[in-house]
Amino acid sequence: MSVLDVRDLRMRYGSTDVLTGVTFQAHRGEVLALLGPNGAGKTTTIEILEGFRIRSAGEVGVLGVDPARGDEKWRARLGIVLQSWRDHRNWQVRELLAHLASYYEPYRTPWPADELIERVGLTEHANQRIGRLSGGQRRRLDVAVGIVGRPELLFLDEPTAGFDPEARREFHDLVHQLVDFEDTTVLLTTHDLDEAEKLADRILILAGGRVIADGSADALSRRVNAAAEVRWARGGERFVHSSTESAAFVRELFAQYGEEISDVEVRRASLEDTYMALVRGVESGAGEAAVREFEGVTR
Repeated sequence: MSVLDVRDLRMRYGSTDVLTGVTFQAHRGEVLALLGPNGAGKTTTIEILEGFRIRSAGEVGVLGVDPARGDEKWRARLGIVLQSWRDHRNWQVRELLAHLASYYEPYRTPWPADELIERVGLTEHANQRIGRLSGGQRRRLDVAVGIVGRPELLFLDEPTAGFDPEARREFHDLVHQLVDFEDTTVLLTTHDLDEAEKLADRILILAGGRVIADGSADALSRRVNAAAEVRWARGGERFVHSSTESAAFVRELFAQYGEEISDVEVRRASLEDTYMALVRGVESGAGEAAVREFEGVTR
């Protein structure tokens, strides 16, 4: 059974079509990153999957349940980390997490508060009032609130906004632990393409109301005819050349200069290059053929 099974999802607000046929699946223990420009429909898609918004059309299964009909037992299987949480400034960290855990107990075994606090790096602040936490510490608490019920499916909305580099790395480690040891499925939305590339098994790019790309960062880069950067050294000098046929260029380089060539490095198009090329192609209409080809492969 797919953890997420979305087929031809559509959403209309008045006369405006926000989602025009979104289709994708996710399996247990998989990390998906949902990328797209502002207004692409990412938030709408997530809210439909979470059961907070009723879709206009299409079929949606979340943990085998239509989210429009999900009950409390079903909701207890989900974890949600929003961009910001309610202001619990007068609660202590441990007190809040223990209280929230009690809501899950009729349905599943939540994290013990102290173990969870340690996992998100707030042990030194366990008895501190939330109103006195720094922005980064409160963001860690947001993550703890989202996973307190040991979710089978975790939604992360810009989860590391406000994190410093060390906290970001620790959070990435936590996500990998949830996936590796808890078999959690994660759907992540982020504008940080480096984070998406590090965390996600698959990347979905949403534009024009539909999924225009679905695959690993490496697989997506191969769909775009973007130039790779070839770097090499010869005679004590360093050179750089961009080419859409990097393998052929390197062969010609060695054929011409042989052993004079050293330190050859080929840098493929980054996820950012790929993302921008695909989105701009759809927005300009130039990428419609590629999108139709992708949709034909996935059906």
